[in-house]
Amino acid sequence: MPLKKSTPPTTDLSRRNFIKNAGMTAAAFTILPRFVLGGKGYRAPSDTLYVAGIGAGGKGESDIANFAKSGKAQISYLCDVDDRRAAKSVAAFPKAKYYKDFRAMLDKEHKHIDAVSVSTPDHNHAIQALAAMQLGKHVYVQKPLTHDIYEARTLTEAAKKYKVVTQMGNQGASGDDVRKLMEWYNAGLLGDVHTVYCWTNRPVWPQGIEWSTQKKEVPKELDWNLWLGTAPYKEYVDKLVPFNWRGWWDYGTGALGDMGCHIIEPPFRVLGLQYPTDVTASVGSVYVDEFKRGYFPESCPPSSYIVLTFPGRNGKPPVKLHWMDGGIQPERPEELDPNERMGDGGNGALFIGTKGKMMCGTYGMYPSLLPTSKNKEVNIPQTIKRVPGGADGHYAQWVEACLAGYGKMEVSSPFEIAGPLTETVLMGNLAIRSHDVRYPKKDDPNQFDYPGRNIKLLWDGANMKITNFEDANQFVKREYRKGW
Repeated sequence: MPLKKSTPPTTDLSRRNFIKNAGMTAAAFTILPRFVLGGKGYRAPSDTLYVAGIGAGGKGESDIANFAKSGKAQISYLCDVDDRRAAKSVAAFPKAKYYKDFRAMLDKEHKHIDAVSVSTPDHNHAIQALAAMQLGKHVYVQKPLTHDIYEARTLTEAAKKYKVVTQMGNQGASGDDVRKLMEWYNAGLLGDVHTVYCWTNRPVWPQGIEWSTQKKEVPKELDWNLWLGTAPYKEYVDKLVPFNWRGWWDYGTGALGDMGCHIIEPPFRVLGLQYPTDVTASVGSVYVDEFKRGYFPESCPPSSYIVLTFPGRNGKPPVKLHWMDGGIQPERPEELDPNERMGDGGNGALFIGTKGKMMCGTYGMYPSLLPTSKNKEVNIPQTIKRVPGGADGHYAQWVEACLAGYGKMEVSSPFEIAGPLTETVLMGNLAIRSHDVRYPKKDDPNQFDYPGRNIKLLWDGANMKITNFEDANQFVKREYRKGW
């Protein structure tokens, strides 16, 4: 199920070149054993992971630094479309060769690269990761794994096809806290969990607004065409880069995409959830004046409330997962004292079972049984192996696994887990976007029907298809800009 594979007519950096050159990768290095080269403190090439970073600023900057901190990764190449954002990484790794176009970097340097880190806006994750995977490179991709459901499924299948080590950048998956939640659940303290609430105070960027009509000059350090990548061409506008792109569907995935892989991951892992069977959505209204509701389908809504149903498995009941963003929170559980914090304050997850309840914050942090007095009374033995360094060890774990080779070492968020988790998150966005599908009424073209509202969307996970509202399927897979 490959992604669309076309390239700009002005370049020969085609994926055909990627695949053709991939066969040369095996001859890329002359690996000499440590005892031949010798020397105290010497690290043989076979003990070093040569990493290329696509996206060197912001989160990419910290990702690259954390790979280097493992002591077993050498940052050999850096790539960013914005020289301003990349400046700190360029200074930190002066020996790393710098590119603006990831295609040029992979085409010219693939023989010298073992693994690739992708930390770019959501809409370009899939093409960058897939290009690296087709060359046999291990990949680390920031959350959400992809922009679209189809892309997530494609990368999940590609990881197996190309036999590469993968990890999504939801570091909480390596944390001790989510493992403690799993141990409580496995010990039967909650009974059968049937309901989960997840919430966030995001967005902290503009959403539910009209696209700016004020054109701005593109900064000389930014290659705007490369930044747009797969997205439709639009004139540059101020303040979209480097952060506010998250609120626009062409580039980002909203509050749910930004935080869902951190907050939904604990219940997804603890309960062993797979593909949902149905989803409903409601969104916060935007008013452009006292009487008129705004309609801005290009922009993510200011708030949303999603309900996903997961089928029962292994004798367990179905699970209803409620997602709330924009500051909306569920009702406080009665077991929580009035002044006790729920989740981590602005974000959290609440598990409700037939015997008990538990909650946590972002990344599964601050795990707590309810009432909180139980935390002092209950002593469940540790049964699940911890990741060295916990959440901070998420990076080193991937580096070690890449050095060990495909299938040789476990990682916390391989695409076989991260892919279905991302699909679940993006299913919520599909429901949100279906909410804005509209058609003029036959008797009054100035009025509109919204057929995607107030219905339950039924999902065929195996075939990636909504079965009862065809218009929703346009959000499963988008069209890339010509040349991408």
